[in-house]
Amino acid sequence: MRLPPAPHVRRFVTKPQKTKDLLAVANLVTILDKETFTLISLRSEPTLGAGLPPTVESPAWLTALRAAESKKALDSRVLDLREVTSLADYFLICTASNQRQAQAIWDEIAKQMKEHLGERAIGVEGYEGGEWIVGDFGDLIVHVFTPDKRVYYDLERLWRHAANVPLPAEEDAAAGAD
Repeated sequence: MRLPPAPHVRRFVTKPQKTKDLLAVANLVTILDKETFTLISLRSEPTLGAGLPPTVESPAWLTALRAAESKKALDSRVLDLREVTSLADYFLICTASNQRQAQAIWDEIAKQMKEHLGERAIGVEGYEGGEWIVGDFGDLIVHVFTPDKRVYYDLERLWRHAANVPLPAEEDAAAGAD
């Protein structure tokens, strides 16, 4: 003897119900396709001011240079190493009058790089002694020397095949001259 199925259990789907379910799935796919197309369109054809991430206005070496200048670094030079080595793209080399000033210059560079570019140094050497502080930002390596250590190590001679980057005039000095 067979028992009838419970009223809440369906053994098959009626044709109208199946059609209704298929239409619902088709509508959902259409909506998803439209949203995907919209996202693809936005990604491939961006418009100005449409919530895009901000662009970096200045290179990392310029941010580091301005930070060093703000702490009265002397004889700053930027070497373009891209054609010479894969170690880094740029060296920033500057001089401090004494060890304490070298530490202050480094502190300001690290602060400005973090605030303006979101970059932290991968490694820092020589901070405690303060005679030669080396900070590695990946594509930029910063060297802050005391005068005697800069003469002794003479990085400009060692990397003489690297191009000197022309340094732009300090913004504050240009504004004061007007």
